[in-house]
Amino acid sequence: MKTLIILIIELENFMLPCFTKKFLGFDCPGCGLQRSAALLLQGEFIAAFKMYPAIYGILLLLGFLMINNFYKIRHSNIIISSLLIITVVAIITNYILKFI
Repeated sequence: MKTLIILIIELENFMLPCFTKKFLGFDCPGCGLQRSAALLLQGEFIAAFKMYPAIYGILLLLGFLMINNFYKIRHSNIIISSLLIITVVAIITNYILKFI
């Protein structure tokens, strides 16, 4: 348990750099995702949303996909499509708002 807490605290030291930002000089649509996930692991839920608003849509989508692998859910195609659309809209909206 102690090592898990230390790992979560030191997580920022092991994050990958954004190659788009490094080479082209501007943020990519995924910029902030790693930091947002780190904030979630630290229990900073509001800060995680402010860092990358699509984090919760991504987590819902991944969680549903995992559950759907084990238990076949009726109308899963519609649910997956809806979650994908919500997540993509959140990513694109966040990306556009960064430039405004």
